[in-house]
Amino acid sequence: MTSGRPTLIAIDHDDYYAEHVGHTADGRQFFLTTPFVPADPEAGEGDEFVARFLFDSAGHLLEATIDAFGPRHLMDREARRRTYEARLAQLGPVTFGRIEVAPFEVQRSGTTFGLIPRPPEEDGESWWVELHPGNYMAFTEPWDSGEYDT
Repeated sequence: MTSGRPTLIAIDHDDYYAEHVGHTADGRQFFLTTPFVPADPEAGEGDEFVARFLFDSAGHLLEATIDAFGPRHLMDREARRRTYEARLAQLGPVTFGRIEVAPFEVQRSGTTFGLIPRPPEEDGESWWVELHPGNYMAFTEPWDSGEYDT
C-alpha cells in the first residue's frame, strides 16, 4: 500500500466496530456492520441499517446487502438483531480476521454507503477513508495498519 489515495485499506478484526470482518470458506472477504444516518433537526429522524459487504479475494466489492430499520427511536431492535445474525449465518463457515479491501460506494434507500475516500483539504494533510453513512470508522495512512479512528 502506498501513500496518497489508497487502493486497499486493511481492517483488523476487533471487538468493537470490526467485530465481524473476515473470510468465507471460499476465500471471499466480508464486513458486517450497522451504519446509521444520524438524527438531525434539519435532515430528519435518521435511519438505522444492517450492511453486509462482500468482496473478492483481491478486495473488490462483489455485493452490498443493506437492510433498513428506520429511525433509532422507532426501530425494532430485536428485528435488527435477527437480521444481523441472519446476514452473518448466510455466509456459512467464516474465519474472523484482517481484510484488505478497496474503497467503494453504493446507493441504497437514498443514502450513500461505503468506504469513501476524502482527499486532503489543505497541503500537508492526509487522505482519509470514511465508513458511511455515520462516519463511525475513519482510516488514514498507513493504509496497511488495520487500525481506524472513531
